[in-house]
Amino acid sequence: MIDVWGVGYDLVERMGLLSAERERAYCIGRVWFVDEAGRRVAGFDGGVFRGAYGNRFFSIPRGDLAHSMHLAIERQVQILYSRSIRAVWQNDLGVEVELSTGESRRFDLLVGADGMHSRVRECILGDERQFEKYLGYYAASFVAKGYPHRDEGTYLSFSRPGRQITRYAMRDGLTAFLLVFAANKRLLHGRHDLEAQKKVLREWFGNDGWECPEILKYLDVASEIYFDEVSQMHVPEWSRGRIALVGDAAYCPSLLAGAGSAFAMLGAYVLAGELKMSNGDHRVAFAAYEKQLRPFMEARQTSAANFANYFAPKTAGGIFLRDLALNLMRIPFIGGWLINRAFANRFSLPDHQ
Repeated sequence: MIDVWGVGYDLVERMGLLSAERERAYCIGRVWFVDEAGRRVAGFDGGVFRGAYGNRFFSIPRGDLAHSMHLAIERQVQILYSRSIRAVWQNDLGVEVELSTGESRRFDLLVGADGMHSRVRECILGDERQFEKYLGYYAASFVAKGYPHRDEGTYLSFSRPGRQITRYAMRDGLTAFLLVFAANKRLLHGRHDLEAQKKVLREWFGNDGWECPEILKYLDVASEIYFDEVSQMHVPEWSRGRIALVGDAAYCPSLLAGAGSAFAMLGAYVLAGELKMSNGDHRVAFAAYEKQLRPFMEARQTSAANFANYFAPKTAGGIFLRDLALNLMRIPFIGGWLINRAFANRFSLPDHQ
């Protein structure tokens, strides 16, 4: 589930997708935190978010938004499935790309939009660890069908020091879960080792109360989960030669920024506009794209890093202070101020029509 507001809302609107996306959107009625007995201890009405952004706010599954974008471009571009980039080479005339299927393709330009663990970035700039700033947390997410507790329209969370579980009821009997825990050191396991990831989550949440035992039973039979460290990417240059990076590949602020998809869309929009304005001169366009966007993204990264300890506090005292702040958000003026302070993502979009 992703939240669309600020610059993300503006971009969806400019793409002509706003009406369709709002029809499929979910309305956040409440954000609640509960104790082991399921009693509410903190929270606020979702209208605080909508009010802070002039009702230009909605939540939607990432896959639904991606599907709408796919439909908008499928007749204009060639889309290749079940392929990834294995290696790239470039010269003054173009970029040669070797795909995982063994075939090679040649392009005028290459844009790496392949996420925090970008293979394109690795090919042109080296190992990702030299750019990564680990924020001390891991996050996991999965979707299950038939979970018995629904609480429609509510983000419902349960916290213990250093860990937190959130659930949200979706359509068609589905429930989405987000599990976050603090770890001083990175874990040693394969990034795609599903059973090892489940084992880690059982170790962290297996002794907790509330609904944790039930949630872990649904986790046990999940065929797919998202599991990754919460990190940022501080990349010193967003392009090299004929290759540019956008989104998390260039400036991942971490999921704590709350708008990674919007920032990726923003980068693509600005880069496309600069290529148009420069009549295809990639050297001019790449430089203008980075100059325009880097200060904004660095500010978002700083905000996300400062917010990390409030997302899943590591101590009982931290949880108490977090809950106090959440309850203060029931006061309209204070709630709007806190939301804008933590999640501001306003950016004046250039007009490249």
